[in-house]
Amino acid sequence: MRLTLAAIYFLVTLNASASIQGGEAIEAGGIKQWIQYSGPSEKAPVLLFIHGGPGNSVISYADKFTKQLRQHFIVVLWDQRESGKTAELNKSNKPLTVEIFINDAIEVISHLQKKFSQQKIYLIGHSWGGYLGLRVAARRPDLLNGYFALSPMINQLESESLSLKAMQQKAIEENNKEAQQELAQVEIPFKNGVQLYYHRKWISKLQGSPAPTKDKVESWASTWLNLYNEACQTNFISLAPQLDCPVYFLIGSHDYQTHFSLAVAYYQKLISPEKKFFWFTNSAHSPNMTETAKFEKTIIEGICSLNSHVLRWQTLTIKCLNSHKYYYIELKQIFEL
Repeated sequence: MRLTLAAIYFLVTLNASASIQGGEAIEAGGIKQWIQYSGPSEKAPVLLFIHGGPGNSVISYADKFTKQLRQHFIVVLWDQRESGKTAELNKSNKPLTVEIFINDAIEVISHLQKKFSQQKIYLIGHSWGGYLGLRVAARRPDLLNGYFALSPMINQLESESLSLKAMQQKAIEENNKEAQQELAQVEIPFKNGVQLYYHRKWISKLQGSPAPTKDKVESWASTWLNLYNEACQTNFISLAPQLDCPVYFLIGSHDYQTHFSLAVAYYQKLISPEKKFFWFTNSAHSPNMTETAKFEKTIIEGICSLNSHVLRWQTLTIKCLNSHKYYYIELKQIFEL
């Protein structure tokens, strides 16, 4: 690595730390939407995490997979409409469609650009959030320094079908009558919450992950199934064969929920300024939770190695005792890789 010292400045402050954190309700899509952020400096690169589901706010447990990320970036968590704190603030003012969520995401990104005075940000999306992030990257690559697709929905209609066939075959091989009977009732796309529950019940066993309850799945379906089925119609291999920003894929090798083989197929055909693929061999659908250290390391090293124009911020804290007050000196550096 070649180190180029591009700028040095000294910022003297009486504060004990230069780190920032906060939360606020912003206007996006005509309603109030909640964002929460934390990072080492207000000048650190912004990394927006788009949660999955849809409807699965991660704010309550995001510390488990962002602790190291928050040492390098301003990590922003956003509760989408009808999710988490945004749902507590207000209901959606429109029916839930893919287009509305794409526009919401773009407005949130625009807000972060202005708030932190950055021309572009980094984006990571998980599952449904991975789908949404790809739609944003396809439409507005100019907003992004890079995109990290974590277990994304690539061609979810095909994914559900591939997984259903695998589960049915396994049920036959194991002579599992219960699984055979329940999976025989499943149609793709899902017609109701019961079909979705049977699919997710047995896919959880296939992946070795905890199975959701029937009540929880049916409750989720009452709000989200129509939106989910709409998103399932998208095939990114045909919709977005080219993305004009760097793209990293983070994929669990046991992920049958967003089938790993489709991520491979898309990656192989995708044209982009830079693309990389990372396998998480001990993970299924949520590598950020099951291989957290590797997940965070992949993000940190990925952002720091995208290209020679990527900024890395390091803080050199020098404690000077003067009249019992601590002073801090912040050193801004650009690393050219």
